[in-house]
Amino acid sequence: MLTQDISFPLDIKKLGYKPAYLTDKGVAFCGDSLDLLNKLPDESINLVITSPPFALQRKKEYGNKNQDGYIDWLSSFARLVYQKLKNDGSFVLDLGGAYEKGKPVRSLYNFRILINFCDEIGFFLAEDFYWFNPSKLPSPIEWVNKRKIRVKDSVNTVWWFSKSEFPKSDVRKVLTEYSPRMKKLLENPDKFYAPKKRPSGHNISKGFAKNNGGAIPSNLLQIPNSESNSQYLRGCKSLKIKAHPARFPGKLPEFFIRFLTEPGDLVVDIFAGSNTTGFVAETENRYWIAFENNLEYLATSSFRFIQQEPNEQSLRNLYEEIISNNPIKILPKSKQLKLFEGAAI
Repeated sequence: MLTQDISFPLDIKKLGYKPAYLTDKGVAFCGDSLDLLNKLPDESINLVITSPPFALQRKKEYGNKNQDGYIDWLSSFARLVYQKLKNDGSFVLDLGGAYEKGKPVRSLYNFRILINFCDEIGFFLAEDFYWFNPSKLPSPIEWVNKRKIRVKDSVNTVWWFSKSEFPKSDVRKVLTEYSPRMKKLLENPDKFYAPKKRPSGHNISKGFAKNNGGAIPSNLLQIPNSESNSQYLRGCKSLKIKAHPARFPGKLPEFFIRFLTEPGDLVVDIFAGSNTTGFVAETENRYWIAFENNLEYLATSSFRFIQQEPNEQSLRNLYEEIISNNPIKILPKSKQLKLFEGAAI
């Protein structure tokens, strides 16, 4: 019998779904996210962070939606997210940009989603973030590569929605490294800095030279999406299974998980894909739940949680057990006498 951590914040048996796999901190389900989300208790989640299929004109293999009806489709999930979040909880939504069909004109769908979620559902926009991916390839081909009339689109909008005006957050958990200039200032404030009123009107005091352990980050997150040799990708390559084509980098959910939650909180991804969110949440000592409707994507996502270098046969056994709808518990390293154990739940 598979068992969950006794301190797990929810009784997963009440969901009525058989999990694809469990770890000590989380559980992954294959199924309709709307139905699964609806079964979670109200006001039970600290953070929902996800990257849904984008509203692109060209159909992708991972099942993206077109722009017609996209806002209504995504709003059906957002209403349930609002209901399931704790009062100080947050909903972080990563959305890629798109063009209007056949025209070098940008779609406004991601901004309409922002307004719809706030005006119609009741969310607050706690802050708007922008994820700059310097490793992104030039696109769309027609306007950027062929006609050369647009620059490459390398920024996603990341909306941080909150259920209340004062959601749980602590910027001290996501401080960035000081610049070389700031490090010199901290070493010798009198040499590099004179307290005075700036032309902008800001009165900069001696407190500016205090070492706070790091700089406050901006809402422009520069994170390359260039994963090439992770255990997940090595596992997919070993079994000759195609990896999920639209993975986001671990540093993106890591930033928001650290910023908006505490150890022991519950993080949920309703479009889990290769379950980067669940893996990062586990690493950060948060509980997690992942929903994904493609069982193959979910099966390969389990490779992320194996805490030893597995052989090909072990990977294949793990993958085939999940594909066959046999729940698997992936054991933590301290108990890992064998790679996994299977049982009914």
